[in-house]
Parts: sequence; structure tokens; C-alpha cells
Amino acid sequence: MTGDAPTGERLQKVLAHAGIGSRRSCEQMIVDGRVEVNGEVVTELGRRVDPAVDVIHVDGGRVVLDADHLTVAFNKPVGVVSTMSDPDGRPALGDFMKRYNTRLFHVGRLDADTQGLILLTNDGDLAQRLAHPSWEVPKTYLASVNGRVPRGLVKRLKEGVELEDGIARADAVTIKEAAPMASIIEITLHDGRNRVVRRMLEAVGHPVIELVRTQVGPIRLGDLRSGRSRIITGAELRSLMSSVGM
Repeated sequence: MTGDAPTGERLQKVLAHAGIGSRRSCEQMIVDGRVEVNGEVVTELGRRVDPAVDVIHVDGGRVVLDADHLTVAFNKPVGVVSTMSDPDGRPALGDFMKRYNTRLFHVGRLDADTQGLILLTNDGDLAQRLAHPSWEVPKTYLASVNGRVPRGLVKRLKEGVELEDGIARADAVTIKEAAPMASIIEITLHDGRNRVVRRMLEAVGHPVIELVRTQVGPIRLGDLRSGRSRIITGAELRSLMSSVGM
């Protein structure tokens, strides 16, 4: 008489199928104590898991086991509205996402006059966490502004600027270039209010000429061209999920 057959799949096989590495390299990660299953470090190679139920982390980053989940980085061009479709016929995010053949949701917005990084996903839990103020996901912008900005502007933006809907503070500010007619400022903040960067810079006397969002959490725009998108996978996706406690 034989006992019940073991249930689930071997952990190293699940990790390999998720794109973490080869079966052998995944086995070594397990032995090295780099893998957690449901919050418990696993070091034995015989461990079996159920990908539909168990939560697996490698080096602190969650492993995406659902092959249907998709997260995309998109470089939104100026003039495109941050909705999936537009009743007025303006270019919208959905016009650029048709090749993915799945319903995607945009995380946050960029106004039509702002170019740069916007994330889209069909993972509802990830989208909700990225959008929720409690996680304070930082966003970085590169702004071209009117006039030469003084050094004291950095301190002023970090201490807070009074807007009509309350004080807005930058987490970090770097003056990239300062010239008599125009300057370039890099500004990072987690405030998600509408047009907050434009309103902050206008309030301090340096209206925005051009604005590009270059980073959301750990995801960088990099050399992604305007109007192009790429799928976020592997360590980059695990880093994004880890930034919102997944």
C-alpha cells in the first residue's frame, strides 16, 4: 500500500518557471537561504509549493507567479491624456496599449502637457498599493523652468510651498543647470496632487516650460523613447512590488 502522492510543485521548479534563473541556480538560492515561502525562510530542496496559494519572496522581493499579470512602463508623449480612452477623441493611453491584448489600468496620472513615465498594470493589488498615499511612492521629475534659479530655492522647495490646497514639500531637489533665461531642476516628491510640480514651481516664481517624469518608485524611464513601452519583469518587478510591501 502506498501513501498519498506529494502535492504541489518543487520550489526550485516554480522559481525557474517564474524566470528567476535556471533550475540549478534556483536550487542554490534556496540552499543559501535567499528564498521565503509565506514569510518563512526555506533551505530544503524538497519543499513543494502551490503557486496559486503560496507567497514566495527572493532576496526580499516578491516573485510573480501569475503568468497573466502584466505591468508596463510607458513613456507618455505630450498631448496624450492619462485615460485609457477619451470621448473627445484625443490620444489616450489605451491607444498605445493594444498590442498587449489585456485590460490594463494606469497607476496615477500625468497631465496632457507633461511627458514621461507612467505605469500600467492588470494586477489590481499592485495598482491599488502604488496609488495609495500611505505607501508614499516617490516620483522624480526633470523640469525646465523660466529664469535662473537661486541656490536658496532648493531649501525653499524642501521646506514647503503654500498652495491653494495646502503645503507641498519636495523630498529632494537638484539644480542641474542654471542660466539667465532658463534652468533645469530635478525634483522628487511623493505628493500625488494634480499638477503639483507645476504649481510648486510657479508659486516660487519659476513657471515650468517643459516637464518630464523620469522615475516612479524604483522604476526609471531610462532611454525608453516617447510613445514606447516595455514590460517590467524580473528583479525590477520584484523591487517595485517590494516598495509597496508585496
